[in-house]
Amino acid sequence: MPELLNSKRDKRVIFPSGKQHSFLLKAVNRLKLSWVDLAEKINVHRRTLNDWKREKYSVPLSIVRLLSNKANIPIPSNIELKERYWYTALGSSAGAMAVLKKYGRIGGNPEYRKKKWYEWWEREGRYRKHSIIGVSKPIKKPHFSKELAEFAGIMMGDGGITKNQIRVTLNNKTDKVYSGFIKNLIKRLFKVKPSIYVDENDSTINIVVSRVRLVKFCKSIGLKIGNKLKQNLDIPEWIRLDKNFKISCIRGLMDTDGCLFNECHRINKKKYCYPRLSFTSASKQLRLSVFKILKELGFSPKIRNNRCVQLENQKDIIKYFELIGTNNQHHKVRFKSFSGGVGSGCPKWS
Repeated sequence: MPELLNSKRDKRVIFPSGKQHSFLLKAVNRLKLSWVDLAEKINVHRRTLNDWKREKYSVPLSIVRLLSNKANIPIPSNIELKERYWYTALGSSAGAMAVLKKYGRIGGNPEYRKKKWYEWWEREGRYRKHSIIGVSKPIKKPHFSKELAEFAGIMMGDGGITKNQIRVTLNNKTDKVYSGFIKNLIKRLFKVKPSIYVDENDSTINIVVSRVRLVKFCKSIGLKIGNKLKQNLDIPEWIRLDKNFKISCIRGLMDTDGCLFNECHRINKKKYCYPRLSFTSASKQLRLSVFKILKELGFSPKIRNNRCVQLENQKDIIKYFELIGTNNQHHKVRFKSFSGGVGSGCPKWS
């Protein structure tokens, strides 16, 4: 991405409430970048990008156009374009009345003061250390537990971790109830309140916590920051040493990256369907660990297509839901009706 030298003089894009964050979130996901990397790519300070995410300030038009082009996402049609500092007229008139009422006059040149203040802010003010700005917010650091092991499984499945944030991305249509479970799990474990962002266009729901200390804690328990696959994603050692932790972790993995389907074949024009419970991952180490744990728990798993770990025996599938279970309501519904044909292959839950 080129440096956007003219972005400070651009018109500003005014999104409807909530849409600016959604646009930026979609861009960072499509580009597969962390927020810090995205800030570097578009040549803005990370605090500026953070302010845009929180919709504290509007985004320059050139930035919006660039992200739309690079991430291949449309610019919403119901935006407004306004000149830079459009908002100052609103604030200055109210301020002028207050000053006039208090002092009986308005002194100095407000445009000049505003210009000099902005120059100072861009030059050094925004980079100064403040007593509040930049201070990491606290979290509760839980001990190893079954709930923490399930959280780890969820993060290894549909989770992602950047330098400043953790995120779990689910299907908004099928996993809406499950997203509530994850939100409450995070609140219980870390005493923080996650934010929920729904993108109807992509049918996704994101559970997000922006806490540097939580990111550091996740790293300390063996979770990976950045690209999980390039860093040999696998189940942390502390989980593999405890049977109950292993059960909880497998549940978190299967609830996010698992599928229950019927594998169907036609023999002599007659259709035969066989239930399959499958966990899918591109990580060879993770697949092998899941396979070994299922074996240790008394199951008979199979590895298929170098991507799936499957339970192919009906008794195994029933035993799985009795021993390991699920906290994903959608999986519970599918289990009750898994004998009906849903096609072949290994699709995600739908």
